[in-house]
Amino acid sequence: MDQVLEQVDLSKTGKKPFKTFSLGMKQRLGLALALLNRPELLLLDEPINGLDPQGIVEFRNLLLEMNRSCGTTILISSHILSELSNLATCYGFLDSGVMLEQISAKALTEKCRACLQITVNNASQAATVLEQQLGCRDYEVLPGNVLRLYDFLDRPQLVNAALVNAGVDLMTCESKGTNLEDYFLSLIGGGVHA
Repeated sequence: MDQVLEQVDLSKTGKKPFKTFSLGMKQRLGLALALLNRPELLLLDEPINGLDPQGIVEFRNLLLEMNRSCGTTILISSHILSELSNLATCYGFLDSGVMLEQISAKALTEKCRACLQITVNNASQAATVLEQQLGCRDYEVLPGNVLRLYDFLDRPQLVNAALVNAGVDLMTCESKGTNLEDYFLSLIGGGVHA
């Protein structure tokens, strides 16, 4: 018991009554109780709900350390998606009890990555122009003559000028990229759910 209390930073509370614990202390005590049997899997529902910013950081660091030192797999259910990005290695997006998507943190980061997305009449020619005239190396070609450029985000006019001067028709040019909340909303169709 002492080791678990030490692990969650509650070993020095002494005989302090539970009713005087802060919300952060209560959350850590709940975690300590869950850790007593050294679980391989820990399920947490809204573990940072109601915590102040310092409490959130402390609780997050505690979970990360527990995962590193004990190898415990932690499954977190939360509506605070921005906080999950500081913890998660894999995401499962649910809507009304249905799994919409399971994706690694790395793949999700790639999907949400900011880019300049262009549609042209000839993707192959556009790629050659981007490489030879602008030195662009960080891009991808998608179906439908669409290119995503991860360079030149703040200088789309250079891309536009180089392509037009080379005779490439530019149909669209827009900044893309999203955050975790917007990504989830796009999965559920943008609707508002309570």
